[in-house]
Amino acid sequence: MEAALAEELREIAQTSTTMKVHNEVPGGVHASGEIADAWRINLHSRIASRVLLRMAQRGYTNENDIYDLTLEQPWEDWFSFHHTIRVDITAVKSPLKSLEFTTLKIKDAICDRFRDQYGKRPSVNTREPDMRIVGFLDQRNFTLYLDTSGEALFKRGWREETGDAPLRENLAAGLLRVAGWKPGVPLFDPMCGSGTILIEAAQMVQGIPPGARRRFAFEKFAGHDAQAWTAMRTDVKPNPLPSEPTIFGSDISGDMVAMTRHNLRAAGIMFEVPLKQIEAQEVKAPTEQPGILLTNPPYGERIGVRGDSTIPQDEMATGFYAAFSKTLKQRFAGWTVYLFTADLQVPKLLRLKESRKTPFFNGALECRLFKFDMVAGFNRREEAIPKPNP
Repeated sequence: MEAALAEELREIAQTSTTMKVHNEVPGGVHASGEIADAWRINLHSRIASRVLLRMAQRGYTNENDIYDLTLEQPWEDWFSFHHTIRVDITAVKSPLKSLEFTTLKIKDAICDRFRDQYGKRPSVNTREPDMRIVGFLDQRNFTLYLDTSGEALFKRGWREETGDAPLRENLAAGLLRVAGWKPGVPLFDPMCGSGTILIEAAQMVQGIPPGARRRFAFEKFAGHDAQAWTAMRTDVKPNPLPSEPTIFGSDISGDMVAMTRHNLRAAGIMFEVPLKQIEAQEVKAPTEQPGILLTNPPYGERIGVRGDSTIPQDEMATGFYAAFSKTLKQRFAGWTVYLFTADLQVPKLLRLKESRKTPFFNGALECRLFKFDMVAGFNRREEAIPKPNP
């Protein structure tokens, strides 16, 4: 999602005189600015997972080099020995034998610095730390970061309950951006699950920043300007509520529809998002104006929520996609359909040729966002072909 994130960051940078967006790198985007720009990204970015503040970077040959660089950093300018810490490392082609040992060296260096200065050291808390320190190693260089976010940014602060396999909120936001959806364009998710795609879109329509309902690690930084931060949050003005619904959802499971309804309320959505309990292969277009159908179809046993458990899964999937394809062709002419799935056979099962496929990772799972253009009128032409006499 690097390209989508870079595009989003450029939009956020338009509200700042100091923030600049630099280059995309594998797994992230480099930006620069004042500390308030880090607040701004945490508050407004729907796609980022974390906003990391780069403390230092240097070449290394062994763990002692990493210890020395970490020890040199003025950690006491950012937090105190009263705070709890956690250290995480990511490595790509690093020659070091043990990442666990390297993580320990970083922790030791931070604790040794505090102990040398104050005679006391921060405690480690891996579950809910006040401060997260992140190290990144490639073949030659070590980069050290302080995490300004705290909990990962996909945790928006509204989710209380989920279905079997909920999409992460920042992934749903990335899918909406890559699909080109904008507020005002009709959006339909016919397999909405716990409603993540619908809620991300609805918050965009209402103008609710993704970070509006949560806390961040930077609020515990030494010298944090709480007044300026409060002003930044209260400066955000919500959009006028839409007079007509443009976001729609449905699911085969009544429990999921109820959960989506609950989650919409928890996320602060104050306008109607019509929801129905109906099988995806039975749905109709919710608006006369064509829009975007974006969904994460279930796979494996999730297809069989209401299915006959005696039918093998692959047969069930074949039957489901054949019926769903017919529905798309007959009832969604003019719509653009996006299916996000780990099953790369979906276009074949639908007997439709995708016009684009974008690779994504859902955690460690390689997925595709398949785009299908439902051209108006092509089914009627098929149906108009006279059948030969028996």
